Amino acid sequence: MTTRFRNRTEAGQILARHLATSANKDVLVLGLPRGGVPVAYEVAKALNAQLDICLVRKLGVPGRKELAMGAIASGGVRVLNYEVINWLGIDRQTIDQVATQELQELQRRDRAYRGDRPQPKIKNRTVILIDDGIATASTMRAAIAVIQEQQPRRIIVAIPVAPPSICQELRTEVDEVICLTTPEPMYAIGLWYEDFSQTTDAEVRDLLVKWSAISSN
Repeated sequence: MTTRFRNRTEAGQILARHLATSANKDVLVLGLPRGGVPVAYEVAKALNAQLDICLVRKLGVPGRKELAMGAIASGGVRVLNYEVINWLGIDRQTIDQVATQELQELQRRDRAYRGDRPQPKIKNRTVILIDDGIATASTMRAAIAVIQEQQPRRIIVAIPVAPPSICQELRTEVDEVICLTTPEPMYAIGLWYEDFSQTTDAEVRDLLVKWSAISSN
């Protein structure tokens, strides 16, 4: 199945319909900033589930930042894409330099998005990990590694668009994978959205604050 989404809001609304059977009171919806958060917001709203973020940073190849050679996440998690690393002959020093830079950005975003709010409790909960799309899965795999360490009951990966091979691979790593659109070849994630404008830090903060206000009523 291949389709284009109007924007991240529509993608989240469609994802929510596919996730309705997975909903229960212990569901935690985690969006990967920045683009995954507007998608996750719509899912959390539809499922009446808790919304939060899972901070992960892609390690872009120098000079080709859109190409991921890996990803890092909170707690020292590092996932490397050895297919890309070996193909381009990237050395360890380069990887470490990029990882150091991205760690600083990860820490900045944590302060900017979360502020004083505590980390959500993961243990024994159903966690739905959401991004606006997957190309290489390095970022999502780093997110999965972070969540697995915290002993959830189930992990569901829910994404609007990803290559079919990636969806199949992820199904061996988590409890459930929902891919709405699986184009082959996929090219860039943005091609599958009519509006793929960049999500800003302010938009991420606003959505988290908005959800806190809704859920406290």
